Amino acid sequence: LISFHIYSKLDARMLASQNIVIILCGNKKDLDADREVTFLEASRFAQENELMFLETSALTGENVEEAFVQCARKILNKIESGELDPERMGSGIQYGDAALRQLRSPRRAQPQGTQECGC
Repeated sequence: LISFHIYSKLDARMLASQNIVIILCGNKKDLDADREVTFLEASRFAQENELMFLETSALTGENVEEAFVQCARKILNKIESGELDPERMGSGIQYGDAALRQLRSPRRAQPQGTQECGC
């Protein structure tokens, strides 16, 4: 990490949601000789503040996609566990267009005695 700048997790969680997923990306991993913050310092900071942490390099692309994948996976886990509810206003997340959401969601079971139109 060349430098270490972060907003307070309290600020982010107050403005968004207590269950917000925050990932600390230490960029410029390719400039290891110019580090100002050790991996251990950054990792410890992330752990103490309940942040995910990855070192990345925009130059080489190392861990850039992985940061997004891990963040998305953590959000999905929170949705599946019930910690986050995309249907609740203020949850910090939302689905895309409502019309598309209906197309993607599994069909609800049809009440007995009714038939689905085959048109």
